[in-house]
Amino acid sequence: MATRAQQEVQRIVDAIASAIYEHRLPPGARLTEAKLVEVLSANRNHVRAALQKLSVEHKVVDIFPNRGAFVAQPTVEEAKDVFDARCVLEKGIIALAVGQLTPAHKQRLQQQLEKEADAIRHGDRQDMVRESGAFHSLLAEIAGNQVLAELLSHLILRSSLIIALYQPTSDVKCSLHEHEALLEAIFSGDKDAASAQMGQHIHGIQAHLPLEKRETEIDLEKALGGQL
Repeated sequence: MATRAQQEVQRIVDAIASAIYEHRLPPGARLTEAKLVEVLSANRNHVRAALQKLSVEHKVVDIFPNRGAFVAQPTVEEAKDVFDARCVLEKGIIALAVGQLTPAHKQRLQQQLEKEADAIRHGDRQDMVRESGAFHSLLAEIAGNQVLAELLSHLILRSSLIIALYQPTSDVKCSLHEHEALLEAIFSGDKDAASAQMGQHIHGIQAHLPLEKRETEIDLEKALGGQL
């Protein structure tokens, strides 16, 4: 059972990771300890532990001596490695998911696509990013392998950071169409077809990433204030 301190560190990790995942904290944003303490009503030691965890375990924060912590800015090589890893992992996950599929699972997948479509209709970018990633996470849940689900969770977070850095104006509608095609392949019961479709989807995301860096400034209070 986690101690109170461990729970508090995890709360801070979740708050910052969520802001990174939903593009409220962009690549390169400075994560000032004093401001994080204030915004998240947290202990400075807990904030430092959370930043270390986000750096070492999640690879989405860079910590520089005498400079502080910043949201990571993955290199082109790192971006390729992350998407290659996702391709291998998710092709296996979707094959497992097809074998575990039940009528209840089909309903949940269809409902998830509807949430994604609804976010697009409302033009809410943060919701679009969240629901698009949730589709992939749901497939991992259906596959029934907790280790694979945890690995994918880390990769999805890093992927979102990469997309924010290299393709901040990505068209999520394309993702919805591809998710619909994935769902059709899954419902067909053909593991090979579903796996191949997933590979095309992940490689397609990678192929459309303009390899340009962007420098941004961010208001930590605005990005994280809603986490209280």
